[in-house]
Amino acid sequence: MSVMWDLPDFDDHEAVHFFHDVETGLSAIVALHSTHRGPGAGGTRFWHYENRETAVTDVLRLSRGMSFKNAMAGLPLGGGKAVILADRNRTKTPEMLAAFGRMIESLGGRYVTAEDVGITAADMVALTKETKYVSGLPVSNSGEAGGDPGPFTAMGVYLGVKAAVAHKLGRDNMDGVHVAIQGVGSVGGGLARLLARDGAKLSIADINKDHAAALAKEIGATVVGLDEVMRIEADVFSPNALGAILDKVSIAHLNVPIVAGGANNQLATPEDGQRIFDRNILFAPDYVINSGGIISVGLEYLGDDDVNEVNRRVAMIPQRLTEIWEQSAAQKLPDSDVADNMAMALIGRG
Repeated sequence: MSVMWDLPDFDDHEAVHFFHDVETGLSAIVALHSTHRGPGAGGTRFWHYENRETAVTDVLRLSRGMSFKNAMAGLPLGGGKAVILADRNRTKTPEMLAAFGRMIESLGGRYVTAEDVGITAADMVALTKETKYVSGLPVSNSGEAGGDPGPFTAMGVYLGVKAAVAHKLGRDNMDGVHVAIQGVGSVGGGLARLLARDGAKLSIADINKDHAAALAKEIGATVVGLDEVMRIEADVFSPNALGAILDKVSIAHLNVPIVAGGANNQLATPEDGQRIFDRNILFAPDYVINSGGIISVGLEYLGDDDVNEVNRRVAMIPQRLTEIWEQSAAQKLPDSDVADNMAMALIGRG
């Protein structure tokens, strides 16, 4: 019989907690990958999974990514993640959130949560009635960090895309640079608006076609199909939806010199980093380029919630990416492997 530590995505996780509350119907998983640098910090994802095994895989991969993301961002935080297993109707009740808050509290501070897919700032406020281990709370002062981390994530991805274009294409501006964006929600939509402001040529795709059409009209982008966006000839492919979309088949059909986007866990397998490298495609490791959000909520939780400090740290993302790309070229290793090696050393597993 297969057990947790036999699963391919189990990476010496310190703990994986399974919770179920009969009264509210809540089923949730909290995975702690590493607390070497501090409490495991990472958002809660509210998602309908086809089966429990998929949910386990997701929380294992996401929590490991948070260890690496927090370490590479220089935060004194470890890596954790939670998933709430939603039904097909995405039913979310106040009682369910209260039960989840009590479950977080029972971990005694080893895990600190924030927003992720399907969870809002209002949900975070609801959790504070049951636990203090929450970040990403709304703010009333514009000079404070906190609230929705999406805009900070989008800004980091935007800066990372510009750094990739400068590094790979030798371009010092985005005017006329063609970027194909997959997913235009909070992060992808924010990225699209920032790039449109710079005069970039944008092709966008989203599962919500009406939303994509409205955004395209707003910023002058072109809407393409979900399959087409990964095959279109462009300067940059920017994945900003769910993960594991870069695999043997999709990588073979990429028609871009750069992949840089905010989606978590873009590589379906570790070997896919080598496949991208072999095609001479510059890759921005996702947990580096998309760290703007955790920088915001992490500093909020740590009590350093000055928005100027958050912006200063987000502005360092291009420097980290460039260091990875330079080491990749020097060591002849995939960008993803170089980043992983750096992150492993930072969490004491080098």
